[in-house]
Amino acid sequence: MSGHSKWHNIQAKKGKTDAARGKIFTKIGREIAVCVKMGGADPNVNSKLKDIIAKAKQNNMPNDNIERSIKKASGELSGVNYEAITYEGYGIGGSAVIVDCLTDNKNRTAGDVRHAFDKFGGSLGNTNCVSYLFNRKGSVYVTDVKDVDTLMLDAIEEGAVDVVEDEEGVEIITEPNEHTKMQEALEKKGYNVVSSETALVPDLYVDLTAEQQVKFQRMVDALEDLDDVQEVYHNVNLDEEG
Repeated sequence: MSGHSKWHNIQAKKGKTDAARGKIFTKIGREIAVCVKMGGADPNVNSKLKDIIAKAKQNNMPNDNIERSIKKASGELSGVNYEAITYEGYGIGGSAVIVDCLTDNKNRTAGDVRHAFDKFGGSLGNTNCVSYLFNRKGSVYVTDVKDVDTLMLDAIEEGAVDVVEDEEGVEIITEPNEHTKMQEALEKKGYNVVSSETALVPDLYVDLTAEQQVKFQRMVDALEDLDDVQEVYHNVNLDEEG
């Protein structure tokens, strides 16, 4: 097993205040809106929508919120049109950062993202300046694992690329678009799958000093707190307590 699971970051998000949880609901609502416009409102046909609905439920988003987001996107309710845009840049210590956004105002979003980079010693870069350091993979997270070795063998049998164990559970890395298949296979075997998504995984991680880690984490937090930001990917090997 190798790599570095991002699960502790997800757990930290889930434990935030009600106000922060509301922001998460807003972000997921935007994802649903864009997904429905691209692939339709039926999760049985739109597999991406099915994944996002699962993500919404994992974050305890009420069913009413989910249904309302789908109806807005399908035209049953009035809604806002969002555009996907990705920013790339450098954090402290030469670290690489990719920021995925959904926005209805690109100028506002660009200014907010740039400010977060600048405030904490980073700099916004050009398109493709760091994306070559990352590969898109599937990620399936399993908790309450009684036998990690058996899970690892089961995951490899289903085509896992990597298996990463941390204090909370085990993350299974798959090829892009294979995470749903992996999730279903593991659930049939009785495993408790709590997260299934695609993510940008760096080829190599960089190490920062303890002081640099604190500053870098503050930059990531500032970016994630922006309403327009959906995901922040980076190649920093953060300590669990960071």
